[in-house]
Amino acid sequence: MIIDAHTHLWLTQDTVVDGQPIKTTTRGRSIFFGEEVQMLPPFMIEGKNTAEIFLANMDYAQVSAAVVVQEFIDGLQNDYLAEVAKQYPTRFKVCGMPDFRKDDFLAHAIQLIESGIYSGIAIPGHRLQRPLNDPEMMQMYARMQEKDLFLSLCLHDDNHQIGEAEDIITQFPNLRIAIGHFGMVTTEGWMKQIRLARHKNVMVESGGITWLFNSEFYPYVGAIRAIREAANEVGMEKLMWGSDYPRTITAITYRMSYDFVQKSTLLTEEEKQMFLGGNAERFYGFKDLVSLPYIKNMSE
Repeated sequence: MIIDAHTHLWLTQDTVVDGQPIKTTTRGRSIFFGEEVQMLPPFMIEGKNTAEIFLANMDYAQVSAAVVVQEFIDGLQNDYLAEVAKQYPTRFKVCGMPDFRKDDFLAHAIQLIESGIYSGIAIPGHRLQRPLNDPEMMQMYARMQEKDLFLSLCLHDDNHQIGEAEDIITQFPNLRIAIGHFGMVTTEGWMKQIRLARHKNVMVESGGITWLFNSEFYPYVGAIRAIREAANEVGMEKLMWGSDYPRTITAITYRMSYDFVQKSTLLTEEEKQMFLGGNAERFYGFKDLVSLPYIKNMSE
């Protein structure tokens, strides 16, 4: 069973980050920090990145389930993700996200946690202006640990948040934490983020790894070597596959975002099974995973 540990869904992008608009235009494009970019595949002409479109991709690629995180650049998607969680409970675990940029974020965070709808809380730490371990953030983690929600945490690539993350990890040893973007693997010092997984409650997921290795492109030999290096450091049982869907599939198909792992000779079959689904099934607590058949391409 294959599980995707890092994905995004939205109905429309219409937000402001660092004073600059991010807004859906047409044919899968968005205004993004002052320029128009291909945010989605061009056939998604309405700019809607829905659960139904993603499920079609998941079924075709034989991905049984996915974790949906959030990012400031997509705008808050709590209302839509609540609908997704209710409609597809065995296929998706969704993260809520309060607006950490506001002083009164904690009340909203507690509301999301207490709702019983969200399986986790997402923090795009690389865009965060407040310390990860400030008193109100620590109150949020305490309630998350009490309610058994996981934390999806992406860190800044300059590693100034490593100490803050260590503080959270040690003060809340039963809070499940997934470090995103494979520690920003193509940047200097990425292994410091990976080493956080030495703690029993911490995992690392590879969301965006094909984006980070985009310059070398498929079959991402550098990414495989990085996965091997990280496994040697913390153990393959601490690593999970994530795609960063849908942004990454403007360059490749969804299946390609993991089949380079399946085809690698640097990983054993057992390691591939752990990385592509087994570890995520255990960590996130997925139940009743659907088994999906291979659908033959017309051109085969």
